[in-house]
Amino acid sequence: MSVLALRILAVTAGAALVIAAIGSAVKTVVLPRATASRITRSVFLLLRWVFRIVARPSMSFDRRDRILGAYAPLGLMATLAAWLALVLTGFTLIFWGTERLGWVAAFELSGSSLFTLGFSRPVHLDGMVFVFLEAAIGLFLLALLITYLPSIYSAYSRREVGITALDVRAGSPPSAREMIVRYWRLERMPEIHEVWVEWQRWFVDVEETHTSHPAVIFFRSSHTEHSWVTSAGAVLDGAALVLSSVDIPRDVEAEFCVRAGYLCLRGIADYFQIPYDPDPHPDDPISIRREEWEDVISELEASGVALKPDRDRAWHDFAGWRVNYDTVLLALARLTEAPPALWSSDRAGGERIRPPVFRRMR
Repeated sequence: MSVLALRILAVTAGAALVIAAIGSAVKTVVLPRATASRITRSVFLLLRWVFRIVARPSMSFDRRDRILGAYAPLGLMATLAAWLALVLTGFTLIFWGTERLGWVAAFELSGSSLFTLGFSRPVHLDGMVFVFLEAAIGLFLLALLITYLPSIYSAYSRREVGITALDVRAGSPPSAREMIVRYWRLERMPEIHEVWVEWQRWFVDVEETHTSHPAVIFFRSSHTEHSWVTSAGAVLDGAALVLSSVDIPRDVEAEFCVRAGYLCLRGIADYFQIPYDPDPHPDDPISIRREEWEDVISELEASGVALKPDRDRAWHDFAGWRVNYDTVLLALARLTEAPPALWSSDRAGGERIRPPVFRRMR
């Protein structure tokens, strides 16, 4: 192959790398609904593999949680580094092909342009155009990340406010049983209606932000026992128990809360291509055994909570609500390695999930 052909090939390959980096940045940051990017996915997958080695299952959960807390922030920084590396490599190839430079000189010119250092100058006019273009792309990528981070932390902050407030109502780690008992003992059971209304908004906000910015899914709560997945599970189970088993007037907002919750979890599961039945039958099996449900019902009864007399019907109704979110709740608990909590991460299993989006692209 002639030198001219090699240089043409180098320019073509370099342009492809630059376009790939820009495309990944646009998919990850700009598009209102996130589209899986090969580059971003590969970076997070590589880091996930590293963190799985470092945060061994044999460690205490507190120690593993501290280690895993760095996963998402490092993933964002590593993604920016990957974009810049692709642009740097791409323009190195372009400068080698257009400026008749050696590899070291082409790399030096590319680095000087990307980071706007200005210590190296091209020889030809077309090279000057590429220098300006690379500098603009570098600033564009940095500006994207600078504007992206406030969106990430704003979504994280709003999510955590709801989780922290739930701590007062449902304990830590949160449980549906504890929430119902606290409201009943304080004679505030009618006011549990406010929880369903508040968490409808929470679910809608989480679905919108966590599908637009999937990285925030892996940002862990500041408290070890807190998790957005287990908090969602506690509220959904609380609504399901109140609707099916607690002898109080029907609350439509609790029904809306369950629907908002499972739509939220399913929307996030869709991004990771986690399989689930979109239209489950009420009699389909769930991860909670009737004996476990009976234990919770007995504890509620011992705390003085008024319960519906027909236990068989109550169990059937509870399972009918739970089946809508059971699969995705457990899958997301495994994916995020959530702390142990009743009826969610406590039965998610020890096998760490590797969803299809981490293995292949559609």
